Amino acid sequence: MKHLLSPLDFTTDELEQLLDLARDISKNRDKYSHRCDGKKIATLFYEPSTRTRLSFEAAMLNLGGSVLGFSSANSSSAAKGESVSDTIRVISCYADICAMRHPKEGAPMVAAAKSGIPIINAGDGGHQHPTQTLTDLMTIRELRGSLNNFTIGLCGDLKFGRTVHSLINSLIRYENVKFILISPKELCIPDYIRETLIDNNIPFEEVEKLEDVMPQLDILYMTRVQKERFFNEDDYLRMKNFYILDKEKMALGKKDMYVLHPLPRVNEISVEVDDDPRAAYFKQAQFGVYVRMALILTLLGLDKE
Repeated sequence: MKHLLSPLDFTTDELEQLLDLARDISKNRDKYSHRCDGKKIATLFYEPSTRTRLSFEAAMLNLGGSVLGFSSANSSSAAKGESVSDTIRVISCYADICAMRHPKEGAPMVAAAKSGIPIINAGDGGHQHPTQTLTDLMTIRELRGSLNNFTIGLCGDLKFGRTVHSLINSLIRYENVKFILISPKELCIPDYIRETLIDNNIPFEEVEKLEDVMPQLDILYMTRVQKERFFNEDDYLRMKNFYILDKEKMALGKKDMYVLHPLPRVNEISVEVDDDPRAAYFKQAQFGVYVRMALILTLLGLDKE
């Protein structure tokens, strides 16, 4: 039984197959509309979510399956003190596959060790967010035609941003990808991510000003400053408006540069950017449904006709 706890749980060849499947789903929705008839996904969200939870639910419903689960820890037996291990043992009796989001790093791994069904990590604290990474990879590949040979700028909260950590870990496996890491010193990437880049001889630079590097970028990946990760609200208020992407900054970018964002945004991308043809973040959200449909089929062994 295979789980998805990290983007590295799939080889690059397996990722290509999954992304090919997601592309086929996007072009032939009817072909897959009954592939999961009689199957159920449990969505165990111990932490708030809009896009990830609803896209998993939409994915399973689009495949003909059904959904059960909870959208906050307070509405589950976790509020009574039930452990993740016990919860997943019970859920394994009810569902065929499970998507879990949890504020504690490693919680999906704990669940996978006791689970009788495939576990999908839908985000664990500031650690990993592999299905967002699959979405990001599909978006880049669909827009650029390849996951090789480009420069990506990752901007904003690189310290707590699990989407950033997952994406870096995944993209280092492709050829000629350069990273420009754009953040204030207080929100720079964790040491273990920096060491991963160094150990793998991946070209990267760390800068503070977005304007200085805009002309170099093929992809700009914006992130919000995450209020829920701060212990001190004064620190959050000081950081939250550090980067705001607007028309003036967009004018500095290449004509074929694309802007991605895992969403939700707060004010780090001005709404005036939404009409720019290079703004791809809502398209990215749509790709997320196709990727999760492909992932569900793959983990359930239903990806072949």
